[in-house]
Amino acid sequence: MKLLFDHNLSPRLVDRLADIYPNSQHLFIIGLDKSDDLTVWEYGRQGGFTVVTRDADFNELSIFRGFPPKVIWIRRGNCSTSQIEEILRSHLEDIEAFEQNPNLGVLTLY
Repeated sequence: MKLLFDHNLSPRLVDRLADIYPNSQHLFIIGLDKSDDLTVWEYGRQGGFTVVTRDADFNELSIFRGFPPKVIWIRRGNCSTSQIEEILRSHLEDIEAFEQNPNLGVLTLY
């Protein structure tokens, strides 16, 4: 499973989570950090990524455009990169089940 980290998350997550989410990318690393949400959406769809974000924008795109790409929406308030990493690690089984379920497009994590 490949994650595409939105600009509102640290690029360090790519390396920190490479052991369980290999081939993941961050918008900054691939030069899309200033791109609009539709461009990111299409990149994620074509590349087989799941978008990870802290914004409601991709949840709304999923409602209007369907999926793929799937979206992991992190809804915790201000928190550190280490806390985001822990959320994604501790929910690995939930994320894997989400990825396998063709009826789900958004997974909300707190």
